[in-house]
Amino acid sequence: MSEIFYKIRRRGRRLEQLYIIFALFVLLLTACAGSPTIPAVIETPIASATPLLATTTPIVVTETPIPPTETPLPEPTAIPLERAQYTLYATLDYAAKIVEVEENILYPNQSGETLNDLLLAVEPNFWASGFILHELTVDDIATNYTLEGQRMVIPLAAPLAPNQNIQIKMRYTLNLPFAEQGDPSVTRARIYGYTNRQANLTNWYPFVVPRQNGAWLLPEPWHFGEHLVYDAVDYEVNFKTTDPSVVVAASANAEPNAEWTRYTLKQGRAFVLSASPEFKMYSQQVGDISVYSYYYPLFEIPAQEVLNVTVRSIQLFSQLYGEYPHKSLSAVQGNFDDGMEYSAFYFQSYGFYNLYDGTPNNHLTAVSAHETAHQWFFESVANDQANEPWVDEMLCTYSERFYYENYAPESLNWWWTVRMYIYNPDTWVDLRVNENSGEPTYWSSAYFHGAHFLEELRIRIGDEAFFAFLKDYRSQKAGQIATGEAFFSILREHTDVDFSDLTIKYFRTPR
Repeated sequence: MSEIFYKIRRRGRRLEQLYIIFALFVLLLTACAGSPTIPAVIETPIASATPLLATTTPIVVTETPIPPTETPLPEPTAIPLERAQYTLYATLDYAAKIVEVEENILYPNQSGETLNDLLLAVEPNFWASGFILHELTVDDIATNYTLEGQRMVIPLAAPLAPNQNIQIKMRYTLNLPFAEQGDPSVTRARIYGYTNRQANLTNWYPFVVPRQNGAWLLPEPWHFGEHLVYDAVDYEVNFKTTDPSVVVAASANAEPNAEWTRYTLKQGRAFVLSASPEFKMYSQQVGDISVYSYYYPLFEIPAQEVLNVTVRSIQLFSQLYGEYPHKSLSAVQGNFDDGMEYSAFYFQSYGFYNLYDGTPNNHLTAVSAHETAHQWFFESVANDQANEPWVDEMLCTYSERFYYENYAPESLNWWWTVRMYIYNPDTWVDLRVNENSGEPTYWSSAYFHGAHFLEELRIRIGDEAFFAFLKDYRSQKAGQIATGEAFFSILREHTDVDFSDLTIKYFRTPR
């Protein structure tokens, strides 16, 4: 018994020891787990053909890395615009002669070069406190600028590559200058501002000047003639006045836009408005073109002549030069003795209304035809008006001859004699504006000497070649800025007749 008991006791102690070891092992596992969480039971383990990578093993995207390109890929940009787009909201306080303006320019770089700055023409800045800029941003970021005279330079934070667009926004106030009729002190931008009868917004908004051959085109103004060069751009002008009695003439047809009157002009050079509480107006349709003649009371008869000449000129010049470029044309009686062309708009001299005698033998008739012709040569085909003024003025003066030739042939002798009354053959056609000693000399060279050249050229090469050239010249250069070189290059495409002696006779630089 004692031996059996001893064996049983010894086996019990061994079991007890095993039990203690097992208990200690369970306690150790529980302590390591940190919580008494019951492990999930997986009845059927999921087999994997490829063992999972350990988290410390780096994931290789590609065995052969792509080598870096030498030139970084360009960031996506908007589709380049065909032309710049100008959107303006302008409010005229007619009594105070103040205009509040918000302007948005979407400008495409079509120069073929990378631009580090932009140059804008700001004509109202010629007058003290005439232009007060409140805000200026480029791509919605406030920017620095310099403004001296007519030249506003905007340095760009990042270069503007070819075919990229940039957005310029401005908010400014215009204090219109007084420019009374006959005021001898008004020599620059004579029409801009106000008189005692009208307010005129000509070259009133800042605009990016053309870029050609690596330079910005902004000549300085002279005491007479024009100096600005314009790209063709698209306009949306929203306009209103504080005085509901004011009548507004503009470079486009009017349409309502809530509290505004909206004017839309495609491929124009210079958008203009003229406002007066005294304006009366005649109108006539030429196909889908609306023609307007704005005038002051007591000038009904000459205003009707202006309308008639403008309508006939549109019909004639559309045949000679090609389709009229816009859907309206406004002729406005100026409260000053000067005429001037703009996009779908021209001013006619106050004095010519006074002198109208009811016949074609007067300057009102001749100059109305001249200013209408500028819608083809200046507007459709532009040029450098300061350095090559003859490129448009010569053609428009000779267009007067076409008008008389077709509508009043009995007055042709009058036109050659009286219209050319200050003609001096001892000059050159191709003088710059500032090379002339005075305005009559300038007219004689660019206008009248040029008309005599075209008359001799027409006789030399014949009507067929001459008129084919004029239409083709307009067609090839429409929407562009033409040069004298281009004029003669296209001319020689239409004739083999030698006219070199004529260029020697009329031009300082023979062509």
